[in-house]
Amino acid sequence: MAKGYLVVRAEVPEEADRASFDHWYGSDHLPLAIRTFAAQRGWRCWSRSDPAVHYAFYEFAAVEQAQMLLGSERIKPLVADFDRV
Repeated sequence: MAKGYLVVRAEVPEEADRASFDHWYGSDHLPLAIRTFAAQRGWRCWSRSDPAVHYAFYEFAAVEQAQMLLGSERIKPLVADFDRV
């Protein structure tokens, strides 16, 4: 069975906001999302070609696990938290 990945792309257009976003995502949101999603692992990075773009990757044992998250009740609190920040 093929592994599945959920990729989240965010834009942080204001350079002054990036450090606080980076800290929040790394110390709060990423660990919470890994636990909530029951992902095998997660990691993140900033785009090299566009410094305003941030990517987060969540790995699952199967594609179906990643697909089930889309639109699910489990993802909604994380989306709300993301939108708040």
